[in-house]
Amino acid sequence: MPLRHLTPHDQRLFLRYGTGPAAFVPDPLIHRAVARRTAAAPHTIAAEHRGHTLTYAQLDAQAEALAARLHREGVRPGDHVGLFVRRSLPMLVGLLGILKAGAAYVPQDIGLAPPAQLSHVIRTARTRVVLTLGEYAHRVPLPLGHQLIDLDEPFTPDRAELPAPAPDDGCYVLFTSGTTGRPNGVKVTHRNVANILLTEPGSLGIGPGDRVAQLLNIAFDMAAWEILGCLAHGATLVIRDRDIEAAARTATVLIATPTVLSGIDPAACPRVRAVAVAGEPCPRPLADAWASRTAFFNCCGPTETTIVNTMSRHDPRNPLLTIGRPTPNNTVYVLDADRRALPIGEVGEMWAGGDCVSAGYLTDDPNDRLNNERYAPDPFLGGGRRMFRTRDLGRWTPDGRLEHLGRTDDQVKVRGFRVELDSVSSVLEQVPGVVRAVTLKRDDRSLVSFVCPADVDPATARQAVVDALPYYCVPDNVMPLTSLPETDRGKIDKPALLQLALDRPAVAR
Repeated sequence: MPLRHLTPHDQRLFLRYGTGPAAFVPDPLIHRAVARRTAAAPHTIAAEHRGHTLTYAQLDAQAEALAARLHREGVRPGDHVGLFVRRSLPMLVGLLGILKAGAAYVPQDIGLAPPAQLSHVIRTARTRVVLTLGEYAHRVPLPLGHQLIDLDEPFTPDRAELPAPAPDDGCYVLFTSGTTGRPNGVKVTHRNVANILLTEPGSLGIGPGDRVAQLLNIAFDMAAWEILGCLAHGATLVIRDRDIEAAARTATVLIATPTVLSGIDPAACPRVRAVAVAGEPCPRPLADAWASRTAFFNCCGPTETTIVNTMSRHDPRNPLLTIGRPTPNNTVYVLDADRRALPIGEVGEMWAGGDCVSAGYLTDDPNDRLNNERYAPDPFLGGGRRMFRTRDLGRWTPDGRLEHLGRTDDQVKVRGFRVELDSVSSVLEQVPGVVRAVTLKRDDRSLVSFVCPADVDPATARQAVVDALPYYCVPDNVMPLTSLPETDRGKIDKPALLQLALDRPAVAR
């Protein structure tokens, strides 16, 4: 019994709090859910971009023709097909066509990804076929014997019988930032994706008549939430151009990182009825600003646990901003370093179980070191199930909500003391006028913090940390900035900030 070291009371709460609701998933193949919406309302606008539109019927017909072409090229269930594109209507045709052919799509933003990364993706995912847009074909480093297909070309309709994938076949392969310096490919299955997108609250109540903004990089897993979450429920996808807020202004549903959302004025988006954020910690002021106007969901979960595996609808009156409870058919465990269950209220590392757990990393390692480090047999569910080590720190509140306390790799040693960087940033974000804060370790003896906007008084901000935390948590410098630099995934670019700290003199001490 893996819980016998806990008191009976904590055993009951460990299982009650850590187990998401059981829910029926209407279709374990996500593109079949899109097909049902197409049959029900074929003339509904599926997507719009730069003044052009695609109805569900048009999208389905073009994707079906592409799927037949892929089948003729030898693509079969279990294969991986590259989708090297920019935001566009052909991007959707490519994505859906790959799924209809039974394969998993491997997305990359062809305008941003460097050639070395594209080569790594092609090699690691073993993609024999890559889809792209004609103007970017020259950027694809295609090995000899591989096939490049231009999505701008028309595809001939074909009534060929296409083989259906199994629920545990891949839906997409995403490449996360790896600890080895090269991105790690994660295989996410149809069962994984359908479980979060076709159940509440992950479906976000999306339905016909909704307009879902497509703001994020297609290589980021939250873009799958935008795209497939929209199409599987019969809504209209509003694909942004350069102006993010222009797309948000006409939307009813926004899915974003806190960094991206912080650039959007809630007052300029009166139609928005639901917002979900994930990918990085959400500042409390940002959550409060949106939650006072609309349904705001603070979520958490790495790519390996399929977009998000915990969600919480935030109320500004709540004393804490939490990440809530496990999503349906999923579990979350707070464990110690030996993978033993911790009592309610104690801080530990969060492990995720259930239908969110992805198929694992694509690796050539004969000892499968990477998968063995991050995936493990689930002793609480048993039955051959696996759980995933998120590297997120958390604890259960007495009423059964998860409080996110940073990441294990955000715990640093400064002057011999252990410091949680997110805890320093959280104090700074409570300073009046501070919209966003990030804290980094500059060297073994000092921290540096960044706050925005630029008119924040650095001395006042630093004093707030002095008043709230031990001396070894106080940043040597606080640097006010107009905005914080972003990665192409819409997250804070921490290496760029650290370089800025090294290049610029101290602002406050």
